[in-house]
Amino acid sequence: MREVRTSELQPQLVDLLDDVERGETIVITRDGRPVARLVPEAKPGSARSAAADVAVEDLKAWRRSLPASDITLADILSAREEGRR
Repeated sequence: MREVRTSELQPQLVDLLDDVERGETIVITRDGRPVARLVPEAKPGSARSAAADVAVEDLKAWRRSLPASDITLADILSAREEGRR
């Protein structure tokens, strides 16, 4: 992982994005403190994407294992909204 000061960011942005595209993570700092992180986008088939796919399938399997009920989508959305108040 590499650090870049904000004052160096603009003139190097295209090169930094090239590095991120190749898989590097770059931390942007201001006055020596980290303020942002440039990370590569997850590609289909990547480990991060595969882990998310497994998690989704696990949730679907869990949902199928629950007993059938008369709960409607409107009930679920109502409960969600009530939890936000």
